[in-house]
Amino acid sequence: MPRKTPPGTRHQGSITKAGNSYARRALIEAAWAYRHPARVTRIIATRQTEFRKAVCDIAWRAQLRLCAKYRRMNARHLNHNKIVARLARELSGFVWAIGQSVKPQ
Repeated sequence: MPRKTPPGTRHQGSITKAGNSYARRALIEAAWAYRHPARVTRIIATRQTEFRKAVCDIAWRAQLRLCAKYRRMNARHLNHNKIVARLARELSGFVWAIGQSVKPQ
């Protein structure tokens, strides 16, 4: 039986096993990094000089949002693997946004 969603809210589905398994695994591996606080280290700052400002802004918003989301869900004592899978699903949306903002040359 489908879950009832109250009006004015949205329900995101889970990360599915459809699609590329290598991409899914890469998203899961990347999502583990959001256990740590959001910050731009010296190494990351030098790496970001090659990218457009819009791409770096999307990446920073993703880092802030996903780190905060990890902390909130961890405070609710959810399973770490489930938290990371949820973050990976949301991370895919940020990756899509970066792909839309960068046009091939």
